[in-house]
Amino acid sequence: MGSTVDDFSDLASHGTLVERVMDSVRRQIAGRSLAQGGKLPSIRALAGTMQVSKSTVVEAYERLAAEGVIRSRPGSGFYSAAPSAPLSLAELAPRLDRAIDPLWVSRLSLETQPEASKPGCGWLPASWMPEEEIRRGLRGLSRMRDETALTDYGTPLGLAALRQLLSRRMAEQGFQAAPDRILLTDSGTQAIDLVCRLLVKPGDAVLVDDPCYFNFLALLRAHRVTVIGVPYTPGGPDLEKFEQALAAHRPGLYITNSGLHNPTGASLSIATAHRVLKLAEQYGLTIVEDDIFADFETEPAPRLAALDGLERVVRIGSFSKTLSASFRCGYVAARPDWIETLTDFRIATGFSSSRMSEELVFAVLGSSGYRKHLETLKARLAKAMTTTIPRLRALGIEPWIVPKGGMLLWCRLPHDLAAADVARHALADNLVLAPGNVFSPSQSAGSHMRFNVAQSADERVFGVLEGAMKRAARG
Repeated sequence: MGSTVDDFSDLASHGTLVERVMDSVRRQIAGRSLAQGGKLPSIRALAGTMQVSKSTVVEAYERLAAEGVIRSRPGSGFYSAAPSAPLSLAELAPRLDRAIDPLWVSRLSLETQPEASKPGCGWLPASWMPEEEIRRGLRGLSRMRDETALTDYGTPLGLAALRQLLSRRMAEQGFQAAPDRILLTDSGTQAIDLVCRLLVKPGDAVLVDDPCYFNFLALLRAHRVTVIGVPYTPGGPDLEKFEQALAAHRPGLYITNSGLHNPTGASLSIATAHRVLKLAEQYGLTIVEDDIFADFETEPAPRLAALDGLERVVRIGSFSKTLSASFRCGYVAARPDWIETLTDFRIATGFSSSRMSEELVFAVLGSSGYRKHLETLKARLAKAMTTTIPRLRALGIEPWIVPKGGMLLWCRLPHDLAAADVARHALADNLVLAPGNVFSPSQSAGSHMRFNVAQSADERVFGVLEGAMKRAARG
């Protein structure tokens, strides 16, 4: 199958001239107007046909070659490359052929093609994010007169203006954290990692909720600690079991979510919060409170950090859920002496924070558009929750509770179906699910599953899920 320069005459797409030439070439290859391995028009010929400069075509061809779309043959010209078919989840699965563990959902969610359905992942669809505010922030960054924002390392604690903004936001939530008690990190996960480096050593006992966010388990495994799970209730940890675990194992650290708990969506009650802090004081326990879902709340839950004043509680968070996962920026707020050591660890393990990410986060968080985005987002999530629950119940899947906000729904499958088997069957149809035991240190959630209501709008999700449940029931 051949191609002529006339096939490349359309410049109707958007973008720069270089991007339009690139898009035209891609469309000719995708539409098979250009044979696999076929020769592209010469630079001179294509420039004349598309009425652009030769340098524009050269730049377009070089970018396409860098992407692997076309190949350059010195002395001969440019040729289309053999297309590589995207991997399906079923093809990815053998490479991840192992027991479903705390990294299983993350690996599959991150490695899938964009068109795959991911009701098991823990983030919003790209179309739900504040794209216009982000673009405005990027334009502002490009116009900054301080060129060090684009080229230099960040300061040890991170961008002062962003730390001041976070300090004000925390004050609005009921507790004081001066900017010099806030350390910016690359992510919430890095914040927890730094705290673990400070407060635990291999073999120590660490308390987590059961169930809890699966990456807590993966990270603690990397630190070679003994993980102790405490059953979680709709109002927080089971206090009787919590105290028993403190007395029996003498852990030095407890990691939890207070507002919109992951994976259950539950919110901490004020009575439970006070009791947890009293037990922490009695047993010398430090608490890491991951507050990454705070901006999703419609009814703010009590915060351990606010009740404690950042003495025994370390507050961490990031902006990947409500702003952009591409901006790698999180934070940790803690006692001054701990911040000093955590800053040294931050330098030792990453040297510097990301100045560009911090500038972008500051620009977007400080805009009026971000608050409007949050209001729209909360309303949209509430609607998705009320739509998703009946669809799941129609399949016999029952929510543990109806959360007060957020995107996460913790559910029990009917007839004690093995959630791991359902998830494996769903992979064949490019559907990523989150089986319960990836969240459970005691492996007691085998018939539970976490759903992301924001990622469950496609009716196909429920058809595939129903089929996977039927196959799992047959064994």
